[in-house]
This record gives sequence, structure tokens and C-alpha cells, in this order.
Amino acid sequence: MPLAEDRLEQLWFMNTRVTVRLRHTDGADGISVLEHHAPHGDSPPLHVHHNEDEIFHILEGEVRFRVGDADVRAAAGETLLAPKRIPHSYRVESRQGARWLTIMKGREFEDFVRAFSRPAERPGLPDPSGPPTPEQAEALAQACRRHGIELVGPPLS
Repeated sequence: MPLAEDRLEQLWFMNTRVTVRLRHTDGADGISVLEHHAPHGDSPPLHVHHNEDEIFHILEGEVRFRVGDADVRAAAGETLLAPKRIPHSYRVESRQGARWLTIMKGREFEDFVRAFSRPAERPGLPDPSGPPTPEQAEALAQACRRHGIELVGPPLS
């Protein structure tokens, strides 16, 4: 059963907007569906999920992924799997930004996003924050470790 739009959680997660479309507690299998809206150039550090596969389904725009040693571009309608324990990252390549769904089983990624987010204050993306300070980078690394994620390299350029 779909959630009413006014019940959806709207979060600013770093420089992106995340809508929690389906909480891991909404169904018996613990599946989480998060919608991400990110600006051109957005790229998280190369990282590994130790406990969860990560599925990306592109809704709008073009995103370049690195999964292990492979670089793959995905556009609207395409789906990509980043298996657990394999280093991966992405970079939004389309000038207008991109939107995609992240689908995972389990709570760790969903809990991580909530722990490192703030409620969205208005429609759209948050104001760009620029590169993280050393303190912000350390806070991100600590939050990742608490949620089964390990940072293993820089963002994609």
C-alpha cells in the first residue's frame, strides 16, 4: 500500500534530498526504498556496505557508477546492483542533476541516512555545503562505521 505524500519523510542528506518512500519497518521483509535527488557532480566517497546489497534504479538524469573495478553509466529506466562488500560510488553526470531509487534489505543504510540528515526545510535541494571540513569528514566516517559502511576512497571526479 503506497504511503500518502504528506506522510513521506523528506530529508536533506549532505547536498542531496532524500525521500523515504518505504521504511524497512513497513513490510515483513525489511526492504527500504529511498528516493535521492542530487545535483550535478554529487559523489560520495568510495565505500563498502558490509551487510547489505544496494540497488539503484535511475528515475531521471545520468549517473556514473564505479562498482569494484568497473565504471558504468546509467540513465533513466536503468537499474544497477552494488553488491555488499564491493567498493562502489557514483557521480551525477547530468547537468540538471539526477533522481534515483535506492532499494536495500535491512535497516542499516536507512538508519545511516537518518542519522546524518536533517529535515528538509523547503522543497528542492539544500544549499551546497562545499567540501567537508576535517571534522565533518570524521563525523561522516564515524556514522558510516556505526551503520556497517566503510569509507575506502575519495569521491569520483
